[in-house]
Amino acid sequence: MLKAVLSYPMHPEHGVVTIPFPIPEEDYDHTMELLEGVDIGDVLRQDCYVVELDSRYPILKRLEGSAVNVDELDYLAKRLDSFCEGEDDQFLAMAHKLNLTDIKDLINLTFCCQQATDIASFSDLEAIGRAHYMNIHGGCAVGEELANLDGCETALLLIDSGEGVVTPYGVVYDNGMKLEPLYDGRHFPSYLYKSPVIALETVSGQGAEGYFCLPMPDRQLQRVIARAGLEKQNAPLRIVMDELPEKVAEALDLESLSLDDLSALNRMCRAIEPLKDADMEKLNAVVLTAEPGDIMAVCQLAENLDQFDFFPGIHTPEEYGRYMIQQSGHFVWQRDQR
Repeated sequence: MLKAVLSYPMHPEHGVVTIPFPIPEEDYDHTMELLEGVDIGDVLRQDCYVVELDSRYPILKRLEGSAVNVDELDYLAKRLDSFCEGEDDQFLAMAHKLNLTDIKDLINLTFCCQQATDIASFSDLEAIGRAHYMNIHGGCAVGEELANLDGCETALLLIDSGEGVVTPYGVVYDNGMKLEPLYDGRHFPSYLYKSPVIALETVSGQGAEGYFCLPMPDRQLQRVIARAGLEKQNAPLRIVMDELPEKVAEALDLESLSLDDLSALNRMCRAIEPLKDADMEKLNAVVLTAEPGDIMAVCQLAENLDQFDFFPGIHTPEEYGRYMIQQSGHFVWQRDQR
Protein backbone atom coordinates (compact mmCIF):
# COMPACT_ATOMS: atom_id res chain seq x y z
CA MET A 1 0.00 0.00 0.00
CA LEU A 2 2.80 2.43 0.88
CA LYS A 3 6.50 2.48 1.71
CA ALA A 4 8.03 4.97 4.11
CA VAL A 5 11.63 5.96 4.76
CA LEU A 6 11.81 6.87 8.45
CA SER A 7 14.44 8.35 10.73
CA TYR A 8 14.87 9.76 14.24
CA PRO A 9 14.21 13.52 13.96
CA MET A 10 16.50 14.44 16.87
CA HIS A 11 19.39 12.31 15.66
CA PRO A 12 19.34 11.90 11.85
CA GLU A 13 22.89 10.53 12.10
CA HIS A 14 21.36 7.27 13.39
CA GLY A 15 20.37 6.49 9.83
CA VAL A 16 17.07 5.56 8.18
CA VAL A 17 14.88 2.49 7.80
CA THR A 18 12.49 1.69 4.96
CA ILE A 19 9.25 0.09 6.13
CA PRO A 20 6.34 -1.27 4.05
CA PHE A 21 2.83 -0.57 5.32
CA PRO A 22 0.66 -2.30 6.33
CA ILE A 23 3.40 -4.15 8.19
CA PRO A 24 3.22 -7.86 7.19
CA GLU A 25 2.42 -9.95 10.27
CA GLU A 26 5.21 -12.40 9.53
CA ASP A 27 7.69 -9.48 9.52
CA TYR A 28 6.27 -7.61 12.50
CA ASP A 29 8.94 -8.51 15.06
CA HIS A 30 11.75 -7.82 12.58
CA THR A 31 10.20 -4.47 11.66
CA MET A 32 10.05 -3.41 15.30
CA GLU A 33 13.73 -4.39 15.68
CA LEU A 34 14.64 -2.24 12.67
CA LEU A 35 12.84 0.74 14.17
CA GLU A 36 14.49 0.23 17.55
CA GLY A 37 17.84 0.15 15.77
CA VAL A 38 17.43 3.86 14.96
CA ASP A 39 15.71 4.67 18.31
CA ILE A 40 12.17 5.10 16.97
CA GLY A 41 8.92 3.16 17.07
CA ASP A 42 7.50 4.28 20.43
CA VAL A 43 4.00 3.01 21.27
CA LEU A 44 2.54 6.52 21.62
CA ARG A 45 5.03 9.22 20.64
CA GLN A 46 5.22 10.55 17.09
CA ASP A 47 8.92 9.84 16.89
CA CYS A 48 9.23 8.70 13.26
CA TYR A 49 10.38 11.46 10.91
CA VAL A 50 9.06 10.79 7.39
CA VAL A 51 11.99 11.30 5.05
CA GLU A 52 10.16 9.92 2.03
CA LEU A 53 6.79 8.30 1.42
CA ASP A 54 5.89 6.38 -1.70
CA SER A 55 2.30 5.29 -2.39
CA ARG A 56 -0.47 5.50 -4.97
CA TYR A 57 -1.99 8.29 -2.87
CA PRO A 58 -0.01 11.40 -3.88
CA ILE A 59 -1.74 13.43 -1.14
CA LEU A 60 0.25 11.43 1.43
CA LYS A 61 3.40 13.18 0.24
CA ARG A 62 2.25 15.92 2.58
CA LEU A 63 3.42 13.74 5.48
CA GLU A 64 7.02 14.02 4.31
CA GLY A 65 8.98 16.22 6.67
CA SER A 66 6.63 15.55 9.58
CA ALA A 67 6.80 13.20 12.55
CA VAL A 68 4.29 10.38 12.86
CA ASN A 69 3.67 7.40 15.08
CA VAL A 70 4.42 4.05 13.43
CA ASP A 71 1.10 2.54 14.52
CA GLU A 72 -0.76 5.52 13.07
CA LEU A 73 0.96 4.97 9.73
CA ASP A 74 0.17 1.26 9.86
CA TYR A 75 -3.48 1.92 10.70
CA LEU A 76 -3.84 4.50 7.93
CA ALA A 77 -2.35 2.06 5.40
CA LYS A 78 -4.80 -0.65 6.48
CA ARG A 79 -7.74 1.71 6.14
CA LEU A 80 -6.65 2.74 2.64
CA ASP A 81 -5.97 -0.86 1.67
CA SER A 82 -9.60 -1.74 2.42
CA PHE A 83 -11.09 0.95 0.16
CA CYS A 84 -13.57 -0.09 -2.50
CA GLU A 85 -13.64 1.26 -6.05
CA GLY A 86 -14.24 5.00 -6.06
CA GLU A 87 -13.29 5.60 -2.43
CA ASP A 88 -9.70 6.38 -3.44
CA ASP A 89 -10.82 9.45 -5.42
CA GLN A 90 -13.23 10.55 -2.68
CA PHE A 91 -10.42 10.41 -0.13
CA LEU A 92 -7.91 12.23 -2.33
CA ALA A 93 -10.33 14.95 -3.40
CA MET A 94 -11.61 15.66 0.11
CA ALA A 95 -8.09 15.63 1.60
CA HIS A 96 -7.14 18.25 -1.01
CA LYS A 97 -10.30 20.32 -0.45
CA LEU A 98 -9.81 20.35 3.33
CA ASN A 99 -6.04 20.86 2.96
CA LEU A 100 -5.30 18.05 5.40
CA THR A 101 -1.68 17.54 6.41
CA ASP A 102 -1.96 15.80 9.79
CA ILE A 103 -2.05 12.00 9.95
CA LYS A 104 -4.77 12.10 12.61
CA ASP A 105 -7.07 14.01 10.24
CA LEU A 106 -6.22 11.68 7.36
CA ILE A 107 -7.18 8.67 9.47
CA ASN A 108 -10.48 10.29 10.40
CA LEU A 109 -11.15 11.16 6.76
CA THR A 110 -11.05 7.47 5.81
CA PHE A 111 -14.24 6.99 7.83
CA CYS A 112 -16.29 9.78 6.23
CA CYS A 113 -14.95 10.54 2.74
CA GLN A 114 -17.52 8.07 1.34
CA GLN A 115 -20.19 10.73 1.92
CA ALA A 116 -18.64 13.04 -0.67
CA THR A 117 -19.23 12.95 -4.41
CA ASP A 118 -16.20 13.27 -6.68
CA ILE A 119 -16.72 13.78 -10.41
CA ALA A 120 -13.62 12.96 -12.45
CA SER A 121 -15.52 12.94 -15.79
CA PHE A 122 -18.83 14.52 -16.80
CA SER A 123 -19.39 12.17 -19.74
CA ASP A 124 -21.99 9.93 -18.03
CA LEU A 125 -24.51 12.01 -16.10
CA GLU A 126 -26.72 9.01 -15.34
CA ALA A 127 -23.84 7.21 -13.57
CA ILE A 128 -22.87 10.42 -11.75
CA GLY A 129 -26.42 10.86 -10.46
CA ARG A 130 -26.70 7.29 -9.26
CA ALA A 131 -23.32 7.43 -7.53
CA HIS A 132 -24.28 10.70 -5.85
CA TYR A 133 -27.58 9.24 -4.66
CA MET A 134 -25.73 6.28 -3.11
CA ASN A 135 -23.19 8.59 -1.45
CA ILE A 136 -25.83 10.68 0.32
CA HIS A 137 -27.72 7.57 1.41
CA GLY A 138 -24.87 5.80 3.16
CA GLY A 139 -23.87 3.66 0.18
CA CYS A 140 -27.10 1.69 0.02
CA ALA A 141 -30.52 2.08 -1.52
CA VAL A 142 -33.64 0.03 -2.19
CA GLY A 143 -33.66 -1.43 -5.69
CA GLU A 144 -36.99 0.20 -6.46
CA GLU A 145 -35.59 3.61 -5.53
CA LEU A 146 -32.69 3.21 -7.95
CA ALA A 147 -35.01 1.94 -10.68
CA ASN A 148 -37.15 5.08 -10.38
CA LEU A 149 -34.20 7.45 -10.05
CA ASP A 150 -33.54 9.94 -12.83
CA GLY A 151 -29.75 9.91 -12.66
CA CYS A 152 -29.28 12.70 -15.21
CA GLU A 153 -31.60 15.07 -13.36
CA THR A 154 -29.92 14.22 -10.03
CA ALA A 155 -26.49 14.92 -11.52
CA LEU A 156 -27.58 18.22 -13.09
CA LEU A 157 -29.10 19.42 -9.81
CA LEU A 158 -25.81 18.62 -8.07
CA ILE A 159 -23.73 20.42 -10.70
CA ASP A 160 -26.06 23.44 -10.77
CA SER A 161 -25.76 23.80 -6.98
CA GLY A 162 -22.40 25.47 -7.54
CA GLU A 163 -20.98 23.76 -4.43
CA GLY A 164 -18.30 21.80 -6.26
CA VAL A 165 -14.63 22.44 -5.61
CA VAL A 166 -12.11 21.73 -8.34
CA THR A 167 -9.23 19.48 -7.23
CA PRO A 168 -6.53 17.55 -9.11
CA TYR A 169 -8.71 14.48 -8.54
CA GLY A 170 -11.99 15.84 -9.89
CA VAL A 171 -14.73 18.21 -8.84
CA VAL A 172 -15.74 17.30 -5.31
CA TYR A 173 -18.99 17.99 -3.45
CA ASP A 174 -18.77 17.40 0.30
CA ASN A 175 -22.56 16.87 0.70
CA GLY A 176 -22.35 18.28 4.22
CA MET A 177 -19.65 15.83 5.30
CA LYS A 178 -18.15 16.54 8.74
CA LEU A 179 -14.66 15.42 9.73
CA GLU A 180 -15.52 13.73 13.03
CA PRO A 181 -12.66 13.03 15.49
CA LEU A 182 -13.24 9.29 15.67
CA TYR A 183 -9.52 8.80 16.20
CA ASP A 184 -8.54 10.82 19.26
CA GLY A 185 -4.78 10.46 18.88
CA ARG A 186 -4.56 7.36 21.07
CA HIS A 187 -7.50 4.98 20.64
CA PHE A 188 -7.97 3.69 17.11
CA PRO A 189 -11.61 3.21 16.06
CA SER A 190 -12.75 -0.41 16.00
CA TYR A 191 -12.08 -1.78 12.54
CA LEU A 192 -11.67 -5.23 10.99
CA TYR A 193 -8.79 -5.19 8.51
CA LYS A 194 -8.91 -8.95 8.07
CA SER A 195 -11.33 -11.67 9.07
CA PRO A 196 -10.25 -12.68 12.59
CA VAL A 197 -10.77 -15.94 14.43
CA ILE A 198 -12.15 -13.78 17.22
CA ALA A 199 -12.47 -10.02 17.79
CA LEU A 200 -12.84 -8.55 21.26
CA GLU A 201 -12.88 -5.16 22.94
CA THR A 202 -12.47 -3.78 26.43
CA VAL A 203 -15.18 -1.38 27.43
CA SER A 204 -15.31 1.36 30.03
CA GLY A 205 -17.71 4.17 30.71
CA GLN A 206 -16.12 6.13 27.88
CA GLY A 207 -16.53 3.38 25.30
CA ALA A 208 -14.10 0.91 23.77
CA GLU A 209 -10.50 1.41 24.94
CA GLY A 210 -8.79 -1.58 23.36
CA TYR A 211 -9.78 -3.54 20.26
CA PHE A 212 -8.21 -6.90 19.52
CA CYS A 213 -8.49 -8.90 16.28
CA LEU A 214 -6.92 -12.26 17.03
CA PRO A 215 -4.59 -13.75 16.11
CA MET A 216 -1.98 -11.02 15.87
CA PRO A 217 1.79 -11.02 16.54
CA ASP A 218 2.45 -11.23 20.28
CA ARG A 219 4.51 -8.06 20.18
CA GLN A 220 1.71 -6.20 18.43
CA LEU A 221 -0.75 -7.45 21.04
CA GLN A 222 1.38 -5.96 23.81
CA ARG A 223 1.59 -2.64 21.92
CA VAL A 224 -2.20 -2.50 21.57
CA ILE A 225 -2.56 -3.10 25.32
CA ALA A 226 0.03 -0.42 26.11
CA ARG A 227 -1.50 2.09 23.69
CA ALA A 228 -4.88 1.68 25.39
CA GLY A 229 -3.23 2.13 28.80
CA LEU A 230 -4.38 -1.29 30.00
CA GLU A 231 -1.06 -2.78 31.17
CA LYS A 232 -2.01 -2.82 34.85
CA GLN A 233 -5.67 -3.67 34.41
CA ASN A 234 -7.49 -6.98 34.20
CA ALA A 235 -10.33 -5.43 32.26
CA PRO A 236 -13.27 -7.55 31.09
CA LEU A 237 -13.48 -8.37 27.40
CA ARG A 238 -16.55 -8.35 25.21
CA ILE A 239 -16.74 -10.47 22.07
CA VAL A 240 -17.47 -8.47 18.93
CA MET A 241 -17.42 -11.47 16.58
CA ASP A 242 -15.99 -14.96 16.47
CA GLU A 243 -15.34 -17.64 13.90
CA LEU A 244 -14.38 -20.31 16.42
CA PRO A 245 -15.34 -23.92 15.68
CA GLU A 246 -18.70 -24.63 17.30
CA LYS A 247 -17.49 -27.09 19.96
CA VAL A 248 -14.52 -24.88 20.85
CA ALA A 249 -16.87 -21.96 21.56
CA GLU A 250 -19.09 -24.23 23.65
CA ALA A 251 -16.13 -25.57 25.65
CA LEU A 252 -14.93 -22.11 26.71
CA ASP A 253 -16.55 -19.57 29.01
CA LEU A 254 -16.54 -16.77 26.46
CA GLU A 255 -18.75 -14.54 28.61
CA SER A 256 -16.14 -14.26 31.38
CA LEU A 257 -13.00 -13.39 29.42
CA SER A 258 -10.63 -10.73 30.73
CA LEU A 259 -7.41 -9.09 29.66
CA ASP A 260 -5.42 -11.80 31.48
CA ASP A 261 -6.79 -14.35 28.99
CA LEU A 262 -5.57 -12.47 25.90
CA SER A 263 -2.16 -14.11 25.55
CA ALA A 264 -3.54 -17.66 25.73
CA LEU A 265 -6.47 -16.70 23.52
CA ASN A 266 -4.11 -15.26 20.93
CA ARG A 267 -2.03 -18.44 20.88
CA MET A 268 -5.17 -20.56 20.51
CA CYS A 269 -6.41 -18.43 17.61
CA ARG A 270 -2.99 -18.68 15.92
CA ALA A 271 -3.27 -22.47 16.05
CA ILE A 272 -6.84 -22.44 14.71
CA GLU A 273 -6.47 -19.82 11.94
CA PRO A 274 -4.68 -22.01 9.31
CA LEU A 275 -7.05 -24.98 9.73
CA LYS A 276 -9.14 -25.97 6.72
CA ASP A 277 -12.78 -27.05 6.94
CA ALA A 278 -11.91 -30.72 7.40
CA ASP A 279 -9.49 -29.90 10.21
CA MET A 280 -12.09 -27.65 11.85
CA GLU A 281 -14.48 -30.60 11.87
CA LYS A 282 -11.76 -32.77 13.34
CA LEU A 283 -11.01 -30.19 16.04
CA ASN A 284 -14.70 -30.09 16.95
CA ALA A 285 -14.66 -33.86 17.42
CA VAL A 286 -11.44 -33.81 19.45
CA VAL A 287 -12.72 -31.06 21.74
CA LEU A 288 -16.03 -32.86 22.20
CA THR A 289 -14.16 -36.02 23.22
CA ALA A 290 -11.37 -34.51 25.30
CA GLU A 291 -13.54 -31.96 27.14
CA PRO A 292 -10.76 -29.37 27.67
CA GLY A 293 -11.24 -27.15 30.68
CA ASP A 294 -9.55 -23.94 29.56
CA ILE A 295 -8.12 -21.96 26.66
CA MET A 296 -4.62 -23.46 26.88
CA ALA A 297 -6.04 -26.99 26.79
CA VAL A 298 -7.92 -26.18 23.59
CA CYS A 299 -4.77 -24.56 22.23
CA GLN A 300 -2.71 -27.69 22.87
CA LEU A 301 -5.33 -29.83 21.14
CA ALA A 302 -5.31 -27.54 18.09
CA GLU A 303 -1.50 -27.49 17.97
CA ASN A 304 -1.33 -31.29 18.13
CA LEU A 305 -4.28 -32.13 15.93
CA ASP A 306 -2.16 -34.42 13.77
CA GLN A 307 -1.81 -36.76 16.75
CA PHE A 308 -5.48 -37.72 16.43
CA ASP A 309 -7.21 -39.99 13.91
CA PHE A 310 -10.61 -38.79 12.80
CA PHE A 311 -13.19 -40.75 10.78
CA PRO A 312 -16.02 -38.43 9.74
CA GLY A 313 -19.41 -40.00 9.20
CA ILE A 314 -18.89 -42.77 11.79
CA HIS A 315 -21.30 -42.52 14.71
CA THR A 316 -21.68 -46.02 16.19
CA PRO A 317 -19.35 -48.85 17.31
CA GLU A 318 -20.80 -51.00 14.50
CA GLU A 319 -19.92 -48.40 11.85
CA TYR A 320 -16.43 -48.06 13.29
CA GLY A 321 -15.90 -51.83 13.27
CA ARG A 322 -17.05 -52.11 9.67
CA TYR A 323 -14.72 -49.26 8.68
CA MET A 324 -11.71 -50.83 10.39
CA ILE A 325 -12.31 -54.19 8.71
CA GLN A 326 -13.49 -53.20 5.25
CA GLN A 327 -12.08 -49.77 4.42
CA SER A 328 -9.13 -48.81 6.56
CA GLY A 329 -6.67 -51.30 5.07
CA HIS A 330 -5.46 -52.20 8.54
CA PHE A 331 -6.80 -55.73 8.21
CA VAL A 332 -6.25 -58.06 5.21
CA TRP A 333 -8.50 -61.05 4.63
CA GLN A 334 -6.51 -64.16 3.59
CA ARG A 335 -7.99 -67.48 2.47
CA ASP A 336 -6.91 -70.63 4.24
CA GLN A 337 -4.29 -72.26 1.93
CA ARG A 338 -4.49 -75.69 3.53
